[in-house]
Amino acid sequence: MKKINLLFCLVLLISIGCKENSVSNSDANTANPTGPGQSAVVDTDSKPNIVQIAVGSADHSTLVSALKAAGLVDALSNAGPFTVFAPTNAAFEKLPAGTVESLLKPENKDKLSDILGYHTYVGVLDGALLQDGMQYDMVFGGKVQIGSSNGKPTVNGHELKGTIKTSNGVIHVIDEVLLPK
Repeated sequence: MKKINLLFCLVLLISIGCKENSVSNSDANTANPTGPGQSAVVDTDSKPNIVQIAVGSADHSTLVSALKAAGLVDALSNAGPFTVFAPTNAAFEKLPAGTVESLLKPENKDKLSDILGYHTYVGVLDGALLQDGMQYDMVFGGKVQIGSSNGKPTVNGHELKGTIKTSNGVIHVIDEVLLPK
């Protein structure tokens, strides 16, 4: 009988503890329903994710500004895996004058999200998956075409300048902005 009472008390304590945690988590979510998101997680021990790599790259500051303006920082900070064809600042500079500034305006958030979605694939495209003739459906905007030039993979005819493996996927650096069709 003592064992049953002890077991009952233990179960009661555990359920009270869980209930208190549940209430405090609920209260925290009510106070700030959107919360800071995945990008606010501080982890100095793990390999950096796609957004962290981009933020640390002087050549991708325009891309980072675009991700922030489109509200996609948290999405690309999640577990993934993702493949991002990441245009350099020089790639954005090739667009007609005023294009980037216009896209970064709040009223163009949807259009910017569509363009960035055309640079993003859910899954990892690397190695054997980057063979000439392959096509992949992007998050938005349709398919990209993988090709080859001088023995290097291309996306929509643009050579991949570099590849960076991250904790949540892979970044392929490109020198052109891919526009949805």
